[in-house]
Amino acid sequence: MTLSQIFVLLVLVIPLTLVFLNRLREDIAALLMAALLGIAQYLGIGVVGPANTPDAASKALTGFGTPEVIALLALFVITACLDKYGVTRWIAKKLLSLGGQSEPRLIGLFAFTAALLSLFMNTLAAGALLLPSALSASRRTGIKPSKLLIPIAYGTMLGGAATYLTTANIIVSGLLRLANPPQQPLTILDFIPTGGFVAIIGLLFLTLFGRRFLPDHEPPTVRMDPSSDELTKTFQIVERTWEAEVTPESVIANKPLSQTRIGESLGMAVLGIRHGNRVLPASDATYKIRVGDVLLIIGREERALQLEQAGLRVYRSTQAISALLRDAVFVEVVLPPRSNMEGKNLRELEFRNHYGFIAIALWREQRSYRTDVASIDLHSGDALLLMGPPERLVELRDQHDFVVVETASNGNELDVPRVALTLGISIGALIALFAGMPVEIAMLAAAVLVLLVGLMKPDEVYRVVKWRAIFLISGTISISYAMVQTNLAQLFGDAVVRLVAPLGAMGLIAGAYLLSAALTQVMGGQISPLVIAPITISAAIQLGVNPQAVALVTAIAGSISFITPLSHPVNIIMIAPANYTFRDFAKSGWMLTIVCFIALMIAVPLFWKL
Repeated sequence: MTLSQIFVLLVLVIPLTLVFLNRLREDIAALLMAALLGIAQYLGIGVVGPANTPDAASKALTGFGTPEVIALLALFVITACLDKYGVTRWIAKKLLSLGGQSEPRLIGLFAFTAALLSLFMNTLAAGALLLPSALSASRRTGIKPSKLLIPIAYGTMLGGAATYLTTANIIVSGLLRLANPPQQPLTILDFIPTGGFVAIIGLLFLTLFGRRFLPDHEPPTVRMDPSSDELTKTFQIVERTWEAEVTPESVIANKPLSQTRIGESLGMAVLGIRHGNRVLPASDATYKIRVGDVLLIIGREERALQLEQAGLRVYRSTQAISALLRDAVFVEVVLPPRSNMEGKNLRELEFRNHYGFIAIALWREQRSYRTDVASIDLHSGDALLLMGPPERLVELRDQHDFVVVETASNGNELDVPRVALTLGISIGALIALFAGMPVEIAMLAAAVLVLLVGLMKPDEVYRVVKWRAIFLISGTISISYAMVQTNLAQLFGDAVVRLVAPLGAMGLIAGAYLLSAALTQVMGGQISPLVIAPITISAAIQLGVNPQAVALVTAIAGSISFITPLSHPVNIIMIAPANYTFRDFAKSGWMLTIVCFIALMIAVPLFWKL
C-alpha cells in the first residue's frame, strides 16, 4: 500500500472506531475526516488529487456540494411541512382505526404504515410519529407494546429499502459518479422494483408470523391516555405526590419560587402552586410565594417531610394531577443514540431555562426515578416525563436531542387547506422525478415553493434541517472520494474480486449484502453502506457486473439488517416504552433478515437480468 492509501485508511478507521466506542459523534467524525484529508492534500500527500498540488485541497469538501446533499436538504423541508400540518398523524390514526382488536392485523397495520411513511420522510421521524398511536392502541386493546413497536421500527427500515429518498440510498447512488470510471447514478425507479419486492415480502412475514417471534413483555405500566393521569401513572407519580402549605412561620413566605431552592437542596420537583381557587403551573420561577399557598411537589416522603423544618405543613395529595394542573401539558420524551444530552444531567444543561419544561420523573431499565431527576446523568433510551406550558410544546418538538413520543393532548389536528397545498407540491415533485428531472432539482424546487407560498418560514427551515445528518453525509462522501482517488477502493475491490470471482455475479451480490449487513449491526445502516459502497462498486467494475445493481444492494443492505438495536436509531427509541432488551432484537430480527436476504437474491436477477 502507498502512503496515500495508508493515510486514507487511517482517516477512515480511527474516527469510525471512536464512533463505535461512543467516544466521538458520527457527524464530528465525518467532519474530522474531511478536514484531515484537506490538510493532508495541502501538505503534499495525494489523497484527493495528485501529490504536491495544494490547490486540490478544496476537493476534500466535495461532499458538501453534491446534488445528493442538496436533495436531502430539500427533503427535510418537505417532510417537516407534511408533519407540521398533521398529514402524517392523520394517516396513522386512520389506519389505526382499521386494526380493531386483532393482534396480527395491528402488527401488520403498523408495519405497513411505518413503511408507507418512510417512503416519503426520515425513518426516525416516521417511527416517532407512529409510536404514540401504537401505545394508544395497546392501551385500548390490551395488546402489549412489545408486540407493536418492533414492527414499527422494522417497517420504517423496510420502507427505506424501497425508496430512493432514504439517506444512504441517495448517497450510494451519488458514489457511482465518483467511481473509476464514473458510472451512471441510480434513479427513483431503480429502487422501487427491487426494494419494493423485498419490503413487501418482509412486511408479509411480519404480518403472518410476527406474533410468534416478537417478545411478550409487560410494559412499564398502563400507557397513554388523552388525560394527564394515565401518562403520570406510567411513571408511578401518584405515590410520590405531596402538598406543602405555606404557613406564616415558613421561611419561604414572600420569596420568589426560584429562591426556595427545593429542587437543588431536596431533589424534588415543584409542579404548581395553589393560590386560593387557582392552581398555577410552576413555570414562572419569579412567582412570589404567599402565606396560604400550597406547593404541589414530587419526591420521596423523607425528602418532603424535611420541608416541615422550613415551616411548611406537608401532607399527601389526594387529588388527581390533571385536576390540579389543567393549564399544563405532560410530555414523555426519549433520548436517542448519541444525543448531545447523553452523559449530562438536566441541571447542567439548564433544561428548564431552555425549554420551559420541568422534569418530573425518569424511566430507566424498568424503574421510575422521581427524586433527584435533574442530577442524574442521561443515557440513550432514557424516558423523561416533563411538564410545561402548551405553547412551548412546538419548540420542544423542534429540537433534535430527544424524541417526543407521548403528550397528554392530541394536538396536530389536520389543517386541510394547507395539507392539500403541501401534498400538491409534493406530488408535483414526484411527477417531475418520474419524468426524468434530476432529483436535486425537483426537490429543491418543491422546497422553495413551500417557502414562497408561506407554508413554512425561513427560520423554521433552519430548525427542521437535520444538520447533523448533512455533516455526516458530506464528510463520508469526501472519504469515499479519497478512497477512489487513491485507488484504495480498487485495492479492496481486488480482494473482494479474488474472493467472489468463482461465484460470479450473484456471488458478488451476496458478498456486497453480507459485508454491508455485518457492519450495519455495529455502525448503523446510515453509515455502513457509505463505507462499503466504494469497495463493492469497484469490485463490480472489475468483474464486469452491473455496478448499479451492486450499489443498490449495498445501500438496501443497510435497511434490511435487523439483528441489533444499533442497526438503526429508530430501534433505540422503541426500547424504553416496550421494555425491550438487546436480545429481543436478535431473536426477532435474525429470521426477518434471512427472509429479506432471500427475497433480495430473488429480486436482483429478476429486475436486473444478472
